[in-house]
Amino acid sequence: MVKEFKDFIARANVIDLAVGVIIGVALGRVVTSLVEGIIMPPIGLLLGGIDFVSLFLVLDKSKGVPISLADAKAKGIPVVAYGAFINDIVNFVIIALAVFVLVKIVNKLRKTDPSKKDCPFCLTAIPLSATRCAACCVELNAA
Repeated sequence: MVKEFKDFIARANVIDLAVGVIIGVALGRVVTSLVEGIIMPPIGLLLGGIDFVSLFLVLDKSKGVPISLADAKAKGIPVVAYGAFINDIVNFVIIALAVFVLVKIVNKLRKTDPSKKDCPFCLTAIPLSATRCAACCVELNAA
């Protein structure tokens, strides 16, 4: 069982996944800092000095009306913290944009093999001189 675990961990895709998760966590922290510290304050200022993180809606006013989100949490008053949700949406959009740009860059950097072509039927890479696709067995002369 230990040998199987070593073999599993030694696979390149497991290591790549681990590196991706670590980089993703670090990128998430950077983006959160960017959104909360740089992007949202000017937007809040433009909208009349609003701090999005502190925006909330009180669901039960029978225990009193809290003066802040921290006060509501301390008193156990149920609230909908929609300001934090707005920040999380902005975080998600920025991370999605960063991943999109990264994928576009990586796809441009990948070099295609000049000795291969794609089968017009199954899009599998095949040698230029092939007359039949190895994947779908279609004759390429007829195509």
